[in-house]
Amino acid sequence: MNLAPIILFVYNRKWHTKETINALKKNHLSSKSELFIYSDGPKNKKDLDKVNEVRQYLETIQGFKKVTIIKKEKNQGLATSIISGVTEIINKYGKVIVLEDDLVTSPYFLNFMNKALDYFEDNEKVWHISGWSIPIDLNNESDVYLYRVMNCWGWATWSKHWKYFEKNTSKLLDQFSTNDIKLFNLDGTYNNFWKQVVLNHKNKLETWAIFWYAVIFKNNGLCLNPCKSFVRNIGFDGSGNHTFDTNYDDNIKLNNKELINFDIEIKEDSLVINQIKNYYKNTNNNFLSVLFDRVKIFWSRK
Repeated sequence: MNLAPIILFVYNRKWHTKETINALKKNHLSSKSELFIYSDGPKNKKDLDKVNEVRQYLETIQGFKKVTIIKKEKNQGLATSIISGVTEIINKYGKVIVLEDDLVTSPYFLNFMNKALDYFEDNEKVWHISGWSIPIDLNNESDVYLYRVMNCWGWATWSKHWKYFEKNTSKLLDQFSTNDIKLFNLDGTYNNFWKQVVLNHKNKLETWAIFWYAVIFKNNGLCLNPCKSFVRNIGFDGSGNHTFDTNYDDNIKLNNKELINFDIEIKEDSLVINQIKNYYKNTNNNFLSVLFDRVKIFWSRK
């Protein structure tokens, strides 16, 4: 198996970064994997010491085939960092696995991601691999499912698809019909997807993932997800720019399955989609809505 390089984006959270690295090192393929770490520059003098603390820790990391640290002098922000970093590495290696500094992975995360990348490499419908899934008990017999929405908490893709990435809000506003918007919002069950595009256009939000989802959507692509997550987010403690204090992901038991059956029909799993839609419909003030509101408030004050 030709292993994909791992890209990790970090900023000023040493404890979270260490937790992410320690979990990643426990992955069965870590010692055979190349790790690229992008360390963003400080936004201000207040963040300088914390950024330097993280960078000192990064120099001590072992347990991988090779570790390359890319330190930015000036602050780029998470969106720009991810877009430029993924583009740089994927253009060289053809595929990537991407993490941020608050994601704890199962020991079988790299196994799942690499096997999925290999299995679906020649399938033109599958554009994105996710290591995380909506935290509900899915009533189906498969290990994985496909649907239109992109999750970015531990993800992977190929250069053949990423080359179409574009962050152009004006173009999206012109291209998307009313029906497109409804479908983009998971058939109208989660309207905040399209709201993110609009708020980015108004410079009230600065994100990247919604544009990757839009690219996949416009190209009729699908995203592969595990039925049980290989990733949990530990960043919801108020420490991150786009996070807030909650124990939302704390109790998720990670997937420790090594042998995954990827033999599924290449189309959206209607049974799973209906369960996810019901999750959105029946959970008042659910996590994703609250998260979106907090992200919106942060950027409106920026």
